[in-house]
Amino acid sequence: MTLFFLQQAVLAPQLGAWGPPSGHNRRVSTPLARFAMTLAQLLFHLLNFVLPALAMAVCMPLAGRWVMGAGGLAWPWRVLGHACAGVLVLLGGLWLQGEDGRMATLGALVGVAAVLEWLLHRGWRG
Repeated sequence: MTLFFLQQAVLAPQLGAWGPPSGHNRRVSTPLARFAMTLAQLLFHLLNFVLPALAMAVCMPLAGRWVMGAGGLAWPWRVLGHACAGVLVLLGGLWLQGEDGRMATLGALVGVAAVLEWLLHRGWRG
């Protein structure tokens, strides 16, 4: 009841009887206006898209050293390889499934990261 009264007492006189006040400063509604975002929002979306691949890129060389011991390529090259492969897997999952973050895509990310770490560590040599 109080919220309704506040809305009627404060907002209704400002908005008028049928919506926002008319005038030249009125916002024009276009079909793309719903999808407009700032540069910061775009960067946050892109960062959140690639964040699983970047986290795997940092963790997999450390896990590979823990499981298989020292050896293989240097750590920065392994991180770079995992980051590139992970982003490609995420883009492929987005393309195939139509949305990001699906469990199949994340499972493929883990599988590709494990195989790539085995290859970069030269695991076939024993």
